[in-house]
Amino acid sequence: MTLGQRMRHFRTEAGLTLEQLGADVGVAGSQLSLMENGRREPRLSLLGAIATRLGIELAELLDDRAPTERAGLEIELERAQSNPVYAQLGLPVVRAGKGMSDETLRALVGLHRELARRSREAIATPEEARRANTELRARMRERDNHMAEIDDLVEEALRGVGHSTGALTHRSVSLMAERMGFELVYVGDLPHSARSVTDLENGRIYLPPASIPGGHGLRSMALQAIAHRMLGHEAPNDYAEFLQQRLEINYFAAAALMPRTQAVNFLQQAKSDRDIALEDFRDAFGVTHEAAALRFTNLATAHLDMRVHFLRVGGDGAIAKAYENDGLPLPMDVTGSVEGEIVCRYWSARRAFVRTNRTTEFYQYTDTPSGTFFESTQIGTSAANDEFSITIGVPFDDAKYFRGRETTRREQSRCPDASCCRRPPADLAAHWQGKAWSSAKVHAHIFSPLPSGTFPGVDDRELYEFLESHASS
Repeated sequence: MTLGQRMRHFRTEAGLTLEQLGADVGVAGSQLSLMENGRREPRLSLLGAIATRLGIELAELLDDRAPTERAGLEIELERAQSNPVYAQLGLPVVRAGKGMSDETLRALVGLHRELARRSREAIATPEEARRANTELRARMRERDNHMAEIDDLVEEALRGVGHSTGALTHRSVSLMAERMGFELVYVGDLPHSARSVTDLENGRIYLPPASIPGGHGLRSMALQAIAHRMLGHEAPNDYAEFLQQRLEINYFAAAALMPRTQAVNFLQQAKSDRDIALEDFRDAFGVTHEAAALRFTNLATAHLDMRVHFLRVGGDGAIAKAYENDGLPLPMDVTGSVEGEIVCRYWSARRAFVRTNRTTEFYQYTDTPSGTFFESTQIGTSAANDEFSITIGVPFDDAKYFRGRETTRREQSRCPDASCCRRPPADLAAHWQGKAWSSAKVHAHIFSPLPSGTFPGVDDRELYEFLESHASS
């Protein structure tokens, strides 16, 4: 649509009709009309001929910016009316013809913006988030958590900055940003709800200073911001699209920090040696244990022929993140969501909390109704000083490839059978029933809708005030 608008803009500036320009470049005027209206994509050779006839550079014709404010509004109106949110209303499509005034066009676009805002606000609830996340997890399970197209894109980008081996440096990340036309800027006043902010007008990516707690993750934050641009993301239409984009940028960052070729070679060698250890994989690429575990799930099935599961579980036993394609019976609510569900207290993800030495990985075999799994768990602590566990597990037959397989720890889980670990023993229940009272902790976010805005969770006013304050610096 933008290309068509630019063709029309430069044609009218040159004082040519569709028929006149078509005659000069050997195309019927009706065909040019389809191109200008965004209904047909012209060949590059034809665009070159059009640019030459109009006396402009081809790059000027291919610029992705609308040529005028009016053209930008027309494009926005057409996109808005093609959105499913508008289609659900059953209203006719309004064309922004020459007879429509700029004021009318601005009013229509403004109404669509408000419709989109209210739609986001209505659906950005915990229930909608859980539903969208459940659907996304199911789609990624079908793909074995593998996105080869992003791996291909990342490897090309890394070659472009000369990175081939070793840990990815901050310098290489900066060069990747520069190749996209962006400068990395470290500031101490980011909006509290944003991890990073990209100024598309001035070509800047704002990140927190490296001295803050967790500053070691700046490479990942910068890569995620770069990924939005490289993957062609636009403002999400709904929460499901927001989650899809977040998954893609996280995958992109992990693929850059642990490039496919290097990572697969490392893991295949470890498998050959029957010595796969997540701590080795983590240390080889200088990333966090959680990042290494998630990247392992990206590559294990596609390149190592292994089915796997991943869990991040809080100290209270609640699932924060989960993935499985090996049949592990994850706890689910009636909607199929697993986030917030409590895992069996006999799983490695919870048993690891009770040991004294937490500096090394905890190994365990767990018998479940779906079979026996070998699991490796590491305990970590969040910035808020809350403990969590990171677990990678595989079916029993693949345990032979992992370090720690000699462990004698073995637990039996009958969950989801409530008699496994959810119900108290009969003697305790008989003794304390009716004699106990407790005041439960209630997390405030359970009752709160997600902050609404262009980007779920980020306050638009705070975001725009931040950009305005830095635009002139």
